[in-house]
Amino acid sequence: MTTQLASASGTFSLGGDLTVNRLGYGVMQLPGAGVWGESPDPQNAVRVLRRAVELGVTLIDTADAYGPEVADLLIKEALHPYADDLVIATKVGFTRQGPNEWIPVGRPEYLRQQVELSLRHLGLERIDLLQLHRIDPKVALEDQLGELVALQTEGKIRHLGLSEVTVEELVAAQKLATIVSVQNLFNLGHRDAEPLLDYATANDIAFIPWFPLATGRLAQAGGPLDGLATKRGVSPSQLALAWLLKRSPVLLPIPGTSSVDHLADNVAAADLELTDDEFTELTAAV
Repeated sequence: MTTQLASASGTFSLGGDLTVNRLGYGVMQLPGAGVWGESPDPQNAVRVLRRAVELGVTLIDTADAYGPEVADLLIKEALHPYADDLVIATKVGFTRQGPNEWIPVGRPEYLRQQVELSLRHLGLERIDLLQLHRIDPKVALEDQLGELVALQTEGKIRHLGLSEVTVEELVAAQKLATIVSVQNLFNLGHRDAEPLLDYATANDIAFIPWFPLATGRLAQAGGPLDGLATKRGVSPSQLALAWLLKRSPVLLPIPGTSSVDHLADNVAAADLELTDDEFTELTAAV
């Protein structure tokens, strides 16, 4: 059964020409522990990915470093050939040495290699949204973005974005390339990136918050969202996601899970509309 539940979250146009439903899905939880190694249940991972699309998700967020490569290969197995309206957003710029270990490498030749591998692993001729996973402080930003712009000119990348940046870094990057998205840690309980969100909102740049549920902390029973969740007859996860959707029209939450049931619960947040009073209550509660 196919339903377009995620479409209730509204849409956003990446770069003015690539429309997605605002509530997406992130695949970071599909590889093994520490985002390292094979999925503990590949068949289940495939089911989750297919169910996300059935529920109307049109934005899938991944990265070459998830596994590494594991998540991309699962996406290809589950969803290729891709639906015309499905956008695969990926990232390059991290190397992996083991579970929970991440070291940025922004050398142009490395970024080019990883883009080429991402195209192969995902089964794509062009990446719709390629984000620099981290700015490597050891490499000039001009060299990092310059290589990605070159790949864009070659037709291998449609749009460019950044991950974990400040407003100042974004402004500097905009002098070198057209940046259509940023991806920073942001959720109801972690709002340090609000200046970046405000800048993105004012400039119609997508803001893709990672860990939108604070790695499940906001969804736990007995937490700060329980009272209103019980009152509304919804889950704490749905409240946390609905808060993000109301906070700014450029926010595109990508809650990740390896559970079909949790996926359905998360996507149901697309249809949950908070009142102004409820939004204020949640903002003050965490």
